[in-house]
Amino acid sequence: MIDKKMSIEEIVKKYPETIPVFEKYGLGCVGCEAALFEDVQQGAAIHGIDIDALLNSLNQVLRKD
Repeated sequence: MIDKKMSIEEIVKKYPETIPVFEKYGLGCVGCEAALFEDVQQGAAIHGIDIDALLNSLNQVLRKD
């Protein structure tokens, strides 16, 4: 399960199937330097994204597997 304190890089490396979700929410920073140290909550806050909606979408992808 993905939580708000996981880094974006960690999520993408562990669950590459989540990349389209990040893109859908406008978080194209999956490959940027900030993804190395920024957790998903920080990324959502910087981009004005509802963290609960993002986490729900990310975890839905994992439930489909």
